[in-house]
Amino acid sequence: MIAEFAIKTLGSYLLGSLVGALLIGKLRGVDIRRLGSGNAGGTNALRTQGKSFALWVMVIDIGKGWLATGLVARLIIPGISHRMVAVLSLAGTTEAAIRRLTDEQMSHLWLDPVPDGWLAAACGIAVILGHVYPVFYGFRGGKGVATLIGAVLGLNPLLLIPMLVTWLLAVLLFGFVGLASILGAVALAAMGVLGVLEPRLPLRAQYVLYALGVVGPKWYLLYFGVLATLLIVFTHRSNIARMRSGTESRAQRLWLFASRSGGA
Repeated sequence: MIAEFAIKTLGSYLLGSLVGALLIGKLRGVDIRRLGSGNAGGTNALRTQGKSFALWVMVIDIGKGWLATGLVARLIIPGISHRMVAVLSLAGTTEAAIRRLTDEQMSHLWLDPVPDGWLAAACGIAVILGHVYPVFYGFRGGKGVATLIGAVLGLNPLLLIPMLVTWLLAVLLFGFVGLASILGAVALAAMGVLGVLEPRLPLRAQYVLYALGVVGPKWYLLYFGVLATLLIVFTHRSNIARMRSGTESRAQRLWLFASRSGGA
C-alpha cells in the first residue's frame, strides 16, 4: 500500500507538472510567465494570447486533474495493488429493511464513485502541487484552479455544481476572478463539512444522496477540500494583496451588480 501510494502520488505530481500554458506557449515560442500577470494559467492566457490558446490550456489543465483522480488513482499495478471492490445496491430495499441495518452495514451500501477515496484525494493534491510547482519548469507554474476542477471531476462530479455556481455568482457580484476562484474552493470545503455532518433529511432522500456520494462520512473529501482551499488561497495571495490595495483587475463583461469604482 505504501509503494502504491508513493508511485501514484509521484505520478500525479509529474502529470501536474505538464502545465498547459507553458506547453502551448512553447509551441508558439512564448513564455506566458513573462506576459500579463505572469501567471501560467487560463485567465492570463485568455488576456494575453486569446480564446483558442486559453481553451487548450484549460483542456490540458482540467484534463490532467481528472486523469490523476479518475485514472491514476484507480490503476491496478501488478504485484503492488491489492484491492477488491464490491458494489451493492439499495434498489428494491424496503425502508423497514434499511432501518434495521447497522451503521457498519450501511457503510458498505454507498455507491462510492471512488474505490479508494484517500488515495484519490492524495493524487488530487499531488497533481495540483505539480501544476503550482512544476518540476519541468523551474517550479514556477499556475495557480491550480483548473487542475482542481479536473481533480474534483474525477472524485465526484456533483461537487462541481456548488463550486461553479459560487464562482459564477462571485464574478457577477464582485468582478474579481481571483476572489471567485477562492470562494469556489471554499464551497468545495463546505460541501465536505456538510457531507461529514450528514444533514437530517427524509430517509430515502438521505440514502439517495449517500448513493451519489454527496453525504456520508467521506472524510477524504473533507480533507481534500480543506487542503485544496488552503492551497488556492496561498496561490492567490498576490490577488488578495491587489484587491486590498484596489489595483486588482475586474472581469467587466461578467461583473453586473457591484460598483465599478476601484477597478482597472
